[in-house]
Amino acid sequence: MKSVPSRRHVIADDIRTQILTGRIKADERLPSEARLASHYAVSTPTLRNALAILQSEGLVEKIHGKGNFVRYPRRRITYVGGDRSLQTRFSDESALRVSVRTTNLPAHGQLAGLLEVPASSPLTEFLCLSHEGESPHSLARIYVPGDLAPTDLPDDPPCCTNVEAKLAALRPPLAEIRERVSARPPTPEEATTLRISPALAVLAITRVGADHKGRVVEAALLVLPGDRADAFFTSYPMTEEKEEGDDDPR
Repeated sequence: MKSVPSRRHVIADDIRTQILTGRIKADERLPSEARLASHYAVSTPTLRNALAILQSEGLVEKIHGKGNFVRYPRRRITYVGGDRSLQTRFSDESALRVSVRTTNLPAHGQLAGLLEVPASSPLTEFLCLSHEGESPHSLARIYVPGDLAPTDLPDDPPCCTNVEAKLAALRPPLAEIRERVSARPPTPEEATTLRISPALAVLAITRVGADHKGRVVEAALLVLPGDRADAFFTSYPMTEEKEEGDDDPR
């Protein structure tokens, strides 16, 4: 026996069809939740559950105090793993706009463990938030020991690439990179910052780089919303010659 779709799924299907057929345009504000609930003859909680489905698919974005808006199709962003520099690639040639905020803070909890430093050791955080138009796109936090942080960055560096270049000039060359990739729900702070539904999974990447002496000189925490994120890794088998010379940077 065929199951009957729930009201929330019927409503989500109808609004989705209107979006995909262009009857409701990208960046257009949807009618108020009260008006939509009246139109579909359902309670407000049922209507919100329907919108939550569309938010989890990346079709609708809820902006606090303004309402629900149809989102532009998000450009894909690909994290490039295994490289000595922190790299992301976009689905087209135009780069996203990235804002960078620098903060000095003491090491604690997870950060002290990742950077293998005593608690309260001085660290510098570079918070990089990319934007596609006015909408947040992805989030990266880069942490380095205080003695390796550049002191000549402008107040508002244009992008994380410039920050990464400065860090690379100050730190010893990376000899080892450890990366962990996981899919998980966003934290409340991440959901708010990226303006995504708490039901949308994110690709969380933890990247730790150490020098030839084994000192951890950089840790990065990246959060890429699952509706636009990929991770790409390339493996290079080591030859006997490389194993003996140990000159390969990877």
